[in-house]
Amino acid sequence: MGRYVIRRLLQMIPVFIGATLLIFLMVNVMGDPIAGLCGDRQCDPATAAQLKKEFGLDKPVWQQYLTYMGNVFTGDFGTAFNGQPVTELMASAFPVTIRLTIVAILFEIVVGIVLGVVTGLRRGRPVDTGVLLLTLVVISVPTFVTGLLLQLLLGVEWGWIKPSVSTDATFGELIVPGLVLASVSLAYVTRLTRTSIAENKRSDYVRTAVAKGLPRRRVVTRHLLRNSLIPVVTFIGTDIGALMGGAIVTERIFNIHGVGFQLYQGILRQNTQTVVGFVTVLVLVFLVANLLVDLLYAVLDPRIRYA
Repeated sequence: MGRYVIRRLLQMIPVFIGATLLIFLMVNVMGDPIAGLCGDRQCDPATAAQLKKEFGLDKPVWQQYLTYMGNVFTGDFGTAFNGQPVTELMASAFPVTIRLTIVAILFEIVVGIVLGVVTGLRRGRPVDTGVLLLTLVVISVPTFVTGLLLQLLLGVEWGWIKPSVSTDATFGELIVPGLVLASVSLAYVTRLTRTSIAENKRSDYVRTAVAKGLPRRRVVTRHLLRNSLIPVVTFIGTDIGALMGGAIVTERIFNIHGVGFQLYQGILRQNTQTVVGFVTVLVLVFLVANLLVDLLYAVLDPRIRYA
């Protein structure tokens, strides 16, 4: 296990460098950030030259990247164009998005897996057909439509929730936004769990456990569910980073000042330091989540061993 972890950590280094380099190049060629700073009026050459020198934009792109990576390893993600350090923006944005992601993941795990197990054990019955139709509708409807409808009905028409989340962004306020954020992934988790349960239910080890006279609950939880959760865990693990980085629409609808909000503002204002800094952290989240998922395989299925 130790050798496997070390090998995976070493593999993460080139992936991290390649991903950050790609993002850095894409962000730096999407436009002139100095022009965005000056607004509608064009900057005069002297001011533009001074700003480029101040933010290091007068150097070649490869040199800018090396300087940026060197600063990242010291915990310095640069300074936004408004003069605020990017680390301060992260300190205020990431806790909010982490809480939102936790709520969304809980919906995926609890609701998605439970519905998947119920429908997988009752494949072909009315409850199975109903859940399949419901998940198909959820997948088909865009997230911004689901969010606006829930905001209108629950927040404006019925008054059950506040239409906009406060600056504190407590867990209670993030329940509905978390459900909106997790809606599509929840539907996929339900369908993936259903398929895996239905396939493994016909396996030899399940028939053997039933023939031994084991209680149905133990057969489902100890034998059937553990092996069926491997593809589900893979999906949820990779979905963590996607939820954190893909919360732009949900955070805009409910006025949540998280990672998605900061990324939207950075892209809108062509603030390269903010965008690259936040995406760099999201890349690390993706890599760590994938490593944890691989390690969970051995817990779910004892047959899996790492050399």
